[in-house]
Amino acid sequence: MTQNTAPAAEAANAPTRTAHHRRYLMCRPEHFTVSYTINPWMEPANPTDTAVAMRQWQDLHDTYRSLGHEIELIDPIEGLPDMVYTANGGFLIDGIAYGPKFRFAERAGEAAPFIDWFRAAGFDTREPVEVNEGEGDFLLVGEVILAGTGFRSTGDSHREIGEVFGREVVSLTLSDPRFYHLDTALAVLDPVEGIANGGPERANIAYLPSAFDERSQAVLAERYPDAIHVSDEDGAVFGLNSASDGRNVIISPRAKGFEKQLRDRGYNPILVDLSELLLGGGGIKCCTLELRGAGS
Repeated sequence: MTQNTAPAAEAANAPTRTAHHRRYLMCRPEHFTVSYTINPWMEPANPTDTAVAMRQWQDLHDTYRSLGHEIELIDPIEGLPDMVYTANGGFLIDGIAYGPKFRFAERAGEAAPFIDWFRAAGFDTREPVEVNEGEGDFLLVGEVILAGTGFRSTGDSHREIGEVFGREVVSLTLSDPRFYHLDTALAVLDPVEGIANGGPERANIAYLPSAFDERSQAVLAERYPDAIHVSDEDGAVFGLNSASDGRNVIISPRAKGFEKQLRDRGYNPILVDLSELLLGGGGIKCCTLELRGAGS
């Protein structure tokens, strides 16, 4: 697929991007391993190195801190190797924490620790009825919640999250099993509306069109005409599983095309290698849950 890379002239006139302070929840991968298969990336026969995973995770943690972002930690629990992927542990806006209800039994034990953490941290915590995997499938773009379904979170959770937060929810169906969560196929680049170069700055995204069904592709094209379309090559190295503060975008160093696209649009890509954690089917965004609003 042809990449939607801006020409040099456009890059020279790219808007000045604004970094926004962020507060994230992370979990050290002290018990990380791949002992079961619940997505196409997980191969228990392939060895994993927990020490390497810890070093790579620490690099991500320290990168966030160097950018001025706050980091909260949830304690890892032995026997729950996927707790490092904190994005799946909930979805938080305006001090309200909507907890997870995992599809697979292997991860079900993570739900209670995350919900308990939200409560202890002072969030207005809501326990779900419907199957959902938190910010893995729910992404806030401006005032709208983009909600993924097809492999993990169910369509009923889209209704439920709309009721919890009182916001518009746009359902998107994932069709490629490699991209089983929305945050593996779509990245939020401008989390909030703002002003850039004297004019309005729209909340914007980057995504892999082929990861979605035709209806969802049409919805995204209509709502986000200026979105970056990444190549399958960059998507396959979890290039879109990234975190942005509106200016700085933390991405995989292997997503070379996406890196250039970001620079052309005025963003500052920062490369962090989480290749060991990709063996479990997770990347930068998977390890990053945004804490929005109140809480102690």
